[in-house]
Amino acid sequence: MKSLLDKVNAKLNAQGGFLKAVSVLVGGTAFAQLIGFLCLPILTRLYTPEDYSVLGVYVAIVSILAVVSCLRFDIAIPIPENENDGKALLFLSFLSNTIFSIILYVVLFISYPYIQHYKIIDQLSYWIWLIPLGVFVSGFYSALQFWATRHKRFKDIAKTRMTQAISGNAVSLAGGMFSVGFGGLIVGQLLNFSGGLVKLAVSAKKDLAVVKSSPLKATFAKYSNFPKYSTFEALANVSAIQLPLILLASYIIGPTVGYLMLAMKVLGVPMGLIGSAFSQVYLANASSHFESNTLYSYTKNVIFKILKITIIPFLLLALISPYIFGYIFGKNWNDVGLYILAMLPWYFMQILSSPVSMSLHIISKQKLALFLQIFGFIIRVIILFLVILAWRYYSLAWYVISGFLFYFLYLIVILLNLKRLDFND
Repeated sequence: MKSLLDKVNAKLNAQGGFLKAVSVLVGGTAFAQLIGFLCLPILTRLYTPEDYSVLGVYVAIVSILAVVSCLRFDIAIPIPENENDGKALLFLSFLSNTIFSIILYVVLFISYPYIQHYKIIDQLSYWIWLIPLGVFVSGFYSALQFWATRHKRFKDIAKTRMTQAISGNAVSLAGGMFSVGFGGLIVGQLLNFSGGLVKLAVSAKKDLAVVKSSPLKATFAKYSNFPKYSTFEALANVSAIQLPLILLASYIIGPTVGYLMLAMKVLGVPMGLIGSAFSQVYLANASSHFESNTLYSYTKNVIFKILKITIIPFLLLALISPYIFGYIFGKNWNDVGLYILAMLPWYFMQILSSPVSMSLHIISKQKLALFLQIFGFIIRVIILFLVILAWRYYSLAWYVISGFLFYFLYLIVILLNLKRLDFND
């Protein structure tokens, strides 16, 4: 028995502990995803598709704003070898996030009398005032999570995901039981954005007490490509994912966005379970592989590992999704299985490409990454908008096809650039 455990441990610690790190994150994320999935059949009986449509709009707005609130200094935190630079990047993330969130409240306060009668704003009602708060806690969590990634504290990250799942779903369930409407979903989502902040903050505080910080101005200049290029890249990327929900909610009456939101939650299980874990570990190890000129082979190995893990679950989901989700989620959600089936190719390409997308930043290809995201924004938002205006019947089909097309091309571009770099070296 001991020999077997030794072999398992040796396997997990192979390749710099890659599999062990992934297993820790997958374990924590699996627990979080299991809690969320077990709660869904109850939540779908407490809330209507229209409630989930409003939640989808709230999540879309917060996600778009939160991704730029730290000016992308947060994603740079794991990159520098110098600990002082990492600390300065963390401080820059906090500072940017705080100023951005305050500006959001000021803008919302000034503009609210003029926008309150728009359909989307009217749907959100007074819950709109939780948007800047959602942005603030999301940005704060992101910076602390990347600091934990820098120090390879994958157990801490895994625990925060458990906290998010438990607290967020508990509040949503309580809100549904007391019939507070979609507000219960929004407050639950706010806890999903922020759960585990205290734990990560305590760990970071201990680190920062013994590390000097590089001058913020010098660090800002050194990593200026992140706010200059990565900010717009991330904004284009998240907007391409989230803005279609707002467009569809604005122009298509009915439960469509609610179905899409639930389909995304279901498909987010493998994405959150596998994609997120691989992404964190890939980022923690990619810099060293870049230094040793092995980033291309390392990236291919990561993609192949993801492929082996996900191919069978995705095929099974394709076979059963049209038949089972009406029973699982209730009669109001009979059509959600068809939405899931249609979105499977898109999410399959996303789970392959997203974990290794940071490689373009590692090799200083921020301009290329920005171009790719602008291309994605054009085909996924601008063309969708035109389709909605001219051929509304085909808008959902284009929404799904454009998602698959973007992630497929993104993966090809990543591999070609890494291979070219490897060849030149």
